[in-house]
Amino acid sequence: MRYRVLIFLGILGLAPQAFAAQGLDGCKQHVKYGAPSSNPVMLCRVGYALSYNSEYRVPDWVAYHLTHGKVHATLPVSDDYRADLDLEPDVRAELQHYQNSGYDLGQMAPSAVMRWDKLAMSESLLLSNVAPQVGIGFKRHIWSDLEAKVREWTLNRGELYVVTGPIVETGSPKYLGNNAITVPTHFYKVLFDPVAVEAIAFVLPNKALNARELPTFIVSVDEVEEKTELDFLSSLNDEVESLVESTVAESMW
Repeated sequence: MRYRVLIFLGILGLAPQAFAAQGLDGCKQHVKYGAPSSNPVMLCRVGYALSYNSEYRVPDWVAYHLTHGKVHATLPVSDDYRADLDLEPDVRAELQHYQNSGYDLGQMAPSAVMRWDKLAMSESLLLSNVAPQVGIGFKRHIWSDLEAKVREWTLNRGELYVVTGPIVETGSPKYLGNNAITVPTHFYKVLFDPVAVEAIAFVLPNKALNARELPTFIVSVDEVEEKTELDFLSSLNDEVESLVESTVAESMW
């Protein structure tokens, strides 16, 4: 019903911008240091920006700006997962694709950092922001631990720019929902601290892992770019970008 109201408001020109059109207008805060790609399907939300892969039906990347205030917010977390009606029916993910799949709904921009705004929380549950993740040992454990670290680091550092998304390596990919959704082989997360001018990045295989091994998955931003063919931090000075992206963090922040 809520979407029907939004569609009607859109006809009248009154719908919120986040629901009204594709593109990154209004999302400069999330891609301040450069959008990682300029693929055709870009979506701007209150809490994040994303590039959607219509072939795989998962995002290529999701970017969001975290601050101390956003992480400290306390709105209740919702679980109203639903299809993204800004996407055409033949390319969007549906809840039925995930049913009985054995995979969890893995949010790229997690609800836990969207508790500062009701619409941001609601939009984090759109399936365009989701990719299939192994549940036990990954989403519910090591990936959850990494997201908790991101919140902790944001509180300590004041703000962070985060880009995260799936990786589908070549080979014989798995699919959900009658070949509708491609199951990623890995997930990446790139974090940039604009005050310290430093980054830390991770690439984790989409399988059950020992959470204590999280530091072993630290990589350079350059390595993430090589695996994804994306371009992070492109708005930085070239020399600064090269130094930041080539450096591998020696330990967890």
